Amino acid sequence: MKNHIDILPEVEAAILENRAVVALESTIISHGMPYPQNLDCAKTCEALIREKGAVPATMAILDGRIKVGLTDNDLERLATEKDVLKCSRRDVPYAISAGKSGAATVSATMIMASLAGIKFFATGGVGGVHRGAEDSMDISADLTELGATDVCVISAGVKSILDIERTLEFLETQGVPVVAYGQNEFPAFYTQTSGFKAPLRLNTPAEVATMLKAKWELGLKGGAIIGNPIPEEYAMPKEEIDSAINSALKKATEKGIAGKEITPFLLSEIKEITKGRSLESNMQLVYANAKLAAEIAVAYWNS
Repeated sequence: MKNHIDILPEVEAAILENRAVVALESTIISHGMPYPQNLDCAKTCEALIREKGAVPATMAILDGRIKVGLTDNDLERLATEKDVLKCSRRDVPYAISAGKSGAATVSATMIMASLAGIKFFATGGVGGVHRGAEDSMDISADLTELGATDVCVISAGVKSILDIERTLEFLETQGVPVVAYGQNEFPAFYTQTSGFKAPLRLNTPAEVATMLKAKWELGLKGGAIIGNPIPEEYAMPKEEIDSAINSALKKATEKGIAGKEITPFLLSEIKEITKGRSLESNMQLVYANAKLAAEIAVAYWNS
């Protein structure tokens, strides 16, 4: 692995000492938010994780090297360079072999975290089954990764642009524990509720840590999703966000946008429709997830 991976010394020391480390993705930097909000968000997430007693490790591929933990210069590159690939599981070998730079999606971040021995990962929303997948077969690699890779993902549920009901069914098939944190209903990214009851509810970082310890000690492969609802003061009215999503989906269909381009396009369109308020919600839910992930990681390694 050392032929392909560089681990930041601060991160490597924490891993070797069995201290709490939280992985962060980089697609949100290169493809999810405009500059300079993307850079501010990345740096704020790292600072919040440190405040909670854990070490942040943002993941990316830079010039063909997997980076576990990024410098400020690395973050600046991801936030400003225009030719950064969007890397899922399938894209990682190509980006490395071709010497490219790539932002890590949820699935790629899980792989990189697992290779480094990191068990916890904070993101905004997990990918899932797209609306109309019965025709398009558009299902995110995030879901199969969750069934195979021993990393717990703390998110604000799955993105509300997705088919949440089918996503939950797919996760059940993969054997992935799906937890709503502090409530019974699974969160839906911009809103605290989705209309779908979560299979599990846990209320404290210690409860989550205990469940995960039992899962992995039993040798049950795969990760888990902890659905952390967006803070109430930053949640968007359901009717408004549903209307924005439907408008964005219609425009994407008209333009023939699909595959890995669909999520960045929809998020950008929704930001325009909501006059930027969805971007603020997006940033705030990521911050909340970073804090909770650090609390869970600390509880896990201290238990």
